[in-house]
Amino acid sequence: MTPLIPTDSDDPEQVQAALRDALDGGSARGFGMLAGAPVEVPEGIAVVIATSGSSGVPKRVALTAEALRASAEATEERIGRGRWLLALPAGYVAGLQVLVRSIVAGTEPAVIDGRFSPRSFAEATLAMLRPDAGAGTGIPELYTSLVPAQVATLLGAADDTAVRAALQTYRAILVGGQSLPEPLRERAEDLGVRLVRTYGSTETSGGCVYDGVPLETAIVRTVDGELRIAGPMLAEGYLGDDALTTRTFIRDHHGIRWYRTGDLGLVEDGVVRVHGRADNVIVSGGINISLDRVERIVRRVPGLHQAVVVGVEDERWGEASVIVVARGEVLRRSEGEQLEHARDAVAEEIGPHARPARLILVDELDALASGKPDREAIRRVAAELR
Repeated sequence: MTPLIPTDSDDPEQVQAALRDALDGGSARGFGMLAGAPVEVPEGIAVVIATSGSSGVPKRVALTAEALRASAEATEERIGRGRWLLALPAGYVAGLQVLVRSIVAGTEPAVIDGRFSPRSFAEATLAMLRPDAGAGTGIPELYTSLVPAQVATLLGAADDTAVRAALQTYRAILVGGQSLPEPLRERAEDLGVRLVRTYGSTETSGGCVYDGVPLETAIVRTVDGELRIAGPMLAEGYLGDDALTTRTFIRDHHGIRWYRTGDLGLVEDGVVRVHGRADNVIVSGGINISLDRVERIVRRVPGLHQAVVVGVEDERWGEASVIVVARGEVLRRSEGEQLEHARDAVAEEIGPHARPARLILVDELDALASGKPDREAIRRVAAELR
């Protein structure tokens, strides 16, 4: 066993120093989720990361240096080598991988100064292009990793010449953490912004499927409708939870180790299509309804691109779905009109049984440190206001 040395995930420099040591075979490093007495981990574990816990209790995922490197190297092979901007918390796997990719590429990551905003993003990007930015000779290829909410914020400010130019500077902007609304993707394409939609999790050392195509060393298949992933980037398991590790990471009759994602989807002609969480389903009037699928449709409606769909108890149907959105996002039309647009869109694609029951406006959507919606907190608010 090896002592786990806590590291402050709010301090990128401290995390990067710990990562360099871990990737070189030094002591294991934990990232901001440890409390109480020191913890020991099995030999070979480089990093332990707490998952976001968007719909449940956070889990502590144990990753080896080999897994982190495998992910970073596969990403580099797919999109190229260059300099990375850290725009996410370093204790979140997408942020952590920005640092790992920088170490593997031999480049120094840039870090946004202060809170994320269109201005701070543009300023950090411009600084990366200066000759004295520590990137060596010539202008480097630039990369970053964002969540959809950040993309929406930047695209919303793209009328600003500096913000638009910054967005267009990147060879690739990886977008993950949750599904990317189609209107955002189309807006980015119109502006010449190169977004790459990623799919993966902390258990896969971050994204391992880019624009629907698995990275070179990753394999994706479906079993009973569930997506499963194999490859050298898989985590060792969950710290202190052998039962969950055994249920989640399984071996087939060939001895290949697979991660059970808990996501529903399919693989057609080598392209992975994710339909949503197997456990993000409500039963309304005796019919199963995927809230992820309803949310994807709702987010195509103008003014609801950042909406979150959650399930609440319903006296008549048992359960019902409701749309929760920040007031500032909604177009200047009545709540009733906006809801009807969403209900019509859902009924047309899924059926009338799946129509959301209500639209709830809040001042601000609860979010996790990763930038993803805090669905459990949003669900509680919706239940109270319902």
